[in-house]
Amino acid sequence: MILYLHGFRSSPKSFKAQLLAARVAELGGANDWRCPMLPVSPLQAIALAEAQVAEAQVAEAVKGARGEVTVIGSSLGGYLATYLAEKHGWRAVLLNPAVLPERDLSAYLGEQPLWHGGGSIVVEPRHLDELRALGVSAITKPERYYLFAATGDEVLDYREMLAHYPGVETKLIEGSDHAISEFANYVDDVLAFCGMTPAERV
Repeated sequence: MILYLHGFRSSPKSFKAQLLAARVAELGGANDWRCPMLPVSPLQAIALAEAQVAEAQVAEAVKGARGEVTVIGSSLGGYLATYLAEKHGWRAVLLNPAVLPERDLSAYLGEQPLWHGGGSIVVEPRHLDELRALGVSAITKPERYYLFAATGDEVLDYREMLAHYPGVETKLIEGSDHAISEFANYVDDVLAFCGMTPAERV
């Protein structure tokens, strides 16, 4: 199954999540796709992600199947994905992942508007503490990771990403931006790493 974790102030309505969901459906894997709306609390977000995977695995077990899990994380979702990959041995695709979000989000304490559909979240100091608790000082199995890092990311420094994920398969995108606006060009590449390719689904 594929679990997608969106970024800070984002949602399952983000364009990357929508592109991936549509392509997964085209390839016949809609039942293997999970993309929850994450709560502002990082610990609660992790618990929700784990619960969704556990629920899907129970359904797979009933069918006599047991598929591998790949978590795709964008920005802050990439930070959470790294924690989950290390804890559970899952594969992970990281899209301009946050490396030190407790530092970066310290400027966003208080009420913050969401990017999609209106509404807001309230970022509290305890959320920064939760992020620190979820930090992975060093990844253990680089072969489980696929990093997408854009040199033109206007929010996060791609050099921190490269330093934090040594030895992993990396797509270094010259230019672009934090959102990876040309992400449609990479959707099939991401899904191939997840084990889902058109050749296997026809």
